[in-house]
Amino acid sequence: MDERIKFIGRILDGEKMAVLCREFGISRNTGYKIIKRYNECGLEALTDRAGWPSR
Repeated sequence: MDERIKFIGRILDGEKMAVLCREFGISRNTGYKIIKRYNECGLEALTDRAGWPSR
């Protein structure tokens, strides 16, 4: 979940989706899904889900 919070924070700071997705090792499609879930449900939407790469 910490990685997702960092991802959301950096997106909200204005960083580019493509660059962050490469850095975090996720597809842009996944990045947009994370943002959508965050916008709909807030931080609780960032709980563990299948498919997020572990670090």
